[in-house]
Amino acid sequence: MNSVTATPDSCGAEPIHIPGAIQEHGALLVLSARELTALQASDNLRDYIDASIPIGVVPSREILPFIDALAAWHSGDESGFRYVWAQKKLHVSGHRSGNTIILEVERTGERDSADALMSELIGLAQYLNSAASLEDALLRTAQLVSSITGYDRTLIYDFGPDWSGHVVAEAGNGALPSYLGLRFPAADIPPQARQLYTINRLRMIPDVDYRPVPVLPQVNAETGEVLDMSFSQLRSVSPVHLEYMRNMGTAASMSVSIIINGALWGLIACHHATPHSVSLAVREACDFAAQLLSMRIAMEQSSKDASRRVELSHIQARLLKRMTAAEKWVDGLIEGDEQKEDLLEQVGADGAALVLGNDHELVGKTPSRQQVEELVVWLNAQEITDIFASENLSGDYAAAANYAAVASGIIAMRVSELHDSWLIWFRPEVMKTVRWGGDPHKKVQESGRIHPRRSFETWKEQVRNTSSPWSEPEISAARELRSGIIGIVLRKAEEMADLTRELQKTNKELEAFSYSVSHDLRAPFRHIVGFAQLLRERSDALDDKSRHYLQMISEAALSAGRLVDDLLNFSQLGRTQISLKPVDMEKVVSEVRRSLAPSMAERQIEWHIGALPVALGDPTLLRQVWYNLIDNALKYSRHEPVAIITIAAVETEDSVTYSVEDNGVGFDMAYYNKLFGVFQRLQRVEDFEGTGIGLALVRRIVERHHGSVSAQGTVGEGASFSFTLPVTKIEEEEIA
Repeated sequence: MNSVTATPDSCGAEPIHIPGAIQEHGALLVLSARELTALQASDNLRDYIDASIPIGVVPSREILPFIDALAAWHSGDESGFRYVWAQKKLHVSGHRSGNTIILEVERTGERDSADALMSELIGLAQYLNSAASLEDALLRTAQLVSSITGYDRTLIYDFGPDWSGHVVAEAGNGALPSYLGLRFPAADIPPQARQLYTINRLRMIPDVDYRPVPVLPQVNAETGEVLDMSFSQLRSVSPVHLEYMRNMGTAASMSVSIIINGALWGLIACHHATPHSVSLAVREACDFAAQLLSMRIAMEQSSKDASRRVELSHIQARLLKRMTAAEKWVDGLIEGDEQKEDLLEQVGADGAALVLGNDHELVGKTPSRQQVEELVVWLNAQEITDIFASENLSGDYAAAANYAAVASGIIAMRVSELHDSWLIWFRPEVMKTVRWGGDPHKKVQESGRIHPRRSFETWKEQVRNTSSPWSEPEISAARELRSGIIGIVLRKAEEMADLTRELQKTNKELEAFSYSVSHDLRAPFRHIVGFAQLLRERSDALDDKSRHYLQMISEAALSAGRLVDDLLNFSQLGRTQISLKPVDMEKVVSEVRRSLAPSMAERQIEWHIGALPVALGDPTLLRQVWYNLIDNALKYSRHEPVAIITIAAVETEDSVTYSVEDNGVGFDMAYYNKLFGVFQRLQRVEDFEGTGIGLALVRRIVERHHGSVSAQGTVGEGASFSFTLPVTKIEEEEIA
């Protein structure tokens, strides 16, 4: 038995690279890389070289006639060591492992025809270069390996994204059952075995019932550890794998890794019903055939990927061009039918959702708005910084099973580093039936250890909640579009920032100009009023018409003075420092009513005043807001027999909205956008006096408090003006 016995609950935890033993169809010798001192040897080394090599001694030329060649190889050659020991009819191969050299010895058997093998490989290379399809290339490779090795069954095994294996080609003599088209679960080849297949492309097991040969001493004196045999051809095999082979009905096997761009793509797996061995030369020929096939597969994938990338790049260029030209980049993405079609074609999706805060734009076949909102909440919790892609969304997010018909697969990506913004593509469910080589979910457990399954009969499973897979070019296209969107958003943000700075500069200049002009005009208007008053005092010398003219001059000057005062107040608002204090709004409204009492004389007015919550703001400025709104309500309802004025407030968790409503002349909502502008009047000055600045002043004050204003009106029925202030927590003692 092996020196290291593996009985874990899961074979995925078994340290198969340090078995402490080799298979019996060869022998092994470990030398120090520095001095070529013997450190370890397999227990059967003498059976192969007809001599013993003491541990701790450098082997002599008489024992190892290739020792000088080995020293020369070690000093500069990075490839593996090869030596044909003709006298002993042995193949000697060597490789470095850390500070040691591992030599492996195998019998040559019947001499293989190098010319015949080379002819086969040349023919394969020519065929793979011109084969019409990848399927043809896979089949021809399987047939060649079967021919030169003599195994009963040769399979080509393609690993999927989940590491399950799919038999995509098969050749053989019919002595073993066909596995063509079957899929095998990832657990059949655990992760550490896949790692060894990646770094050591060849492995052969001539006899499933071999007796492991221990490597002694078990601990390597150079490293202080059990010998790492990751690159060894003779490495002893896990008992779990041997049991798997027996359950499969095979007595011998060989595997050759198919490596593409440094990653394990699949295997050429050979099986025999009885013990069977092939020479090192044949195994290396099979390895060369696998490398030829790898190049054809890589070429096929590269060609498809390149074609798809070019196609998607054209779509992306159109999208980016439209987004750059549009005032809002979103419009360039989804505004028209062509844009929407390109958005879906960008990754080959059936639906898409663009989520920008509370705004949702759904394109094509998608989940409902609520389902998309819930999905975004889940995505935010995943801390995704780039791209999330899945062809089985419900496997990651269980709630997605409810809408798998339209969204089994998604690509989701953030389109903002600061805001809750997502672009999500959807693919529908593609139901398929998978033919497994045995039940992939069945485990056999005895004596506390999991055993490989015993049955390899075809087992069918219907796979649900999965979409067609996203290709690498499609995922890359999504990632590139994300970069493009972020670039456009940043550029537009910079343009907006430049514009904002220019506007701020212009506003400051206008405020300074308004302040200067209004300040300088106050004195002349006061003088006009004063001189008109002096002239009226000398009215004895004037006729009635002259006195009337003086009255008109005085009233015009007073009106102009009020306008200048309002302009001065308006321009000063940009300079005024806001002093935040708790403001008793009920008290302020009461004071405003008292100050407006003269304008209410001899009028019948019904007041309806509700509870007004305390606000945090500048008392003087908020008083101005209330004054302007209540004054307007009184002014525009004065022609009513009974004026009804309602003052109320609505409080929410985040804000308070105060309103002043009257039953006066009202206004047409078509002119709503003019209401809060400077010098904007909806009524004739002959009918209602005013400067046209009052509501503009209200808006600016409220906005300085980070609030907003609004209005509702109906001609002949009245109007309601409201302003909303954000809620700030105020302690009771502060109010007092």
